[in-house]
Order: sequence, then C-alpha cells, then structure tokens
Amino acid sequence: MARPADIPTILKRLEKQYGKIVRRPRFDAVDELICCILSQHSSDVASFPAFTKLKSTFPTWQQVVDAPSGKVADAIRRAGMYNQKSTRIQNALREIKERVGEYSLDHLYGMPWPEARAWLMSLPGVGPKTAAIVLSMNMGMPVIPVDTHVFRVGWRLGFYDKKIGEAKAHEVVQEIVPPKLAFSYHALLIQHGRNLCDARKPRCVACPVLEFCDYGKTQA
Repeated sequence: MARPADIPTILKRLEKQYGKIVRRPRFDAVDELICCILSQHSSDVASFPAFTKLKSTFPTWQQVVDAPSGKVADAIRRAGMYNQKSTRIQNALREIKERVGEYSLDHLYGMPWPEARAWLMSLPGVGPKTAAIVLSMNMGMPVIPVDTHVFRVGWRLGFYDKKIGEAKAHEVVQEIVPPKLAFSYHALLIQHGRNLCDARKPRCVACPVLEFCDYGKTQA
C-alpha cells in the first residue's frame, strides 16, 4: 500500500512513463466553468460539441441568460441531462453577474484557493470536481480535480477506501499531496488511468508503480 510519503516517487515514475505534462488553459474561467457543467455525467466527446453549439447559438453569456431555458436545452442536447444542465448554467451565470457585476471570475485569482473553491461551490450546479477543474486547469491553483481515473488509481494505490466516493476523495488528496505536486498528481493519474490502470482490465504487470499497489499485486 502506498503512503503519502511515496507520492513524489510515484509521480516521478509516472512522469518517466508518460512524459511531463504542461498545464495549458483551454478557455477563460467562465467558459471553463460552463464547459465543466456540461461535462457532468457526460464524456468529452459529447460535452465539447455541446459547448461549441451553445457558444455558436448564443454568442454572449447575457444571451444565454435571457434565452428561454428550452432553447438553451436544445443547444446543449448532445451533452445529456440537457434540461437540468440548462437550468444550472443559466442560474450559475445569473449568480456570477449578480455578485460580480459582469460575467467574469477574474476576482478569484486574488483569493487563497480554499476561499476561491468555496466561492465557486456556492454557485448553482458547481460541486468539488467542477470547482477544482476551473481553479487547477484555468487558474493554476494547487487544487486537485478527482475524476473517475484519478479516483480509481488513488483507491487502488491505497490512499483512501473506494467506498468514500469521488466527492470525499477530493478532501483526502488535498491533505496528502504537496501543493507543488497538485497538477502533476491530477494529470499523471489521469494518464495512468487511461493507459494502464483501466477500470476493467488493468495492465498491472506493466505498471511502473506496481510495488506501491497492493491491488495490482493481486492482479499481476
């Protein structure tokens, strides 16, 4: 079983396997937030086209807010759960405009990350994963998004019990991962989950961190 003290070594080995991953923001912060809401319970293959369709249908966020919810839902239909997501998106945008005076999250850059995360999670439809993605990927804060791959690799290594679920795992990894390694932890565990530590057929015999993984030793 891996210990928190093993994390730097684990990440070095994963980096040797997959290469160094550089953070490259995809969008501005509000765009990232809306794209993340669209990706909830959906895949990138579905959510990215839905985001593109939303932006082409409504060129400004004000137009999204002013539109009938049914039309917003039609634009994002491909992302699934489109009625719920259209409501979440419109309500989140309204809250941002009401609190900040514009459709911007630039004020978060000056906050400590726990405060910035709390601010985002107070918005409708924004949970720990969505908030963490915006703060990590867009703003470069040491917040770790726990998606299905990060969660799976983490419990297999023994950092937490599988039963706690992804939401609670966010708190665990924030405590055990050094802030300077936060982005690497997130990015490399995703790569490992996609390439070797598969949900159904993990390739444990080829795993560069097998010695730290009690789960993998039973599979190899």
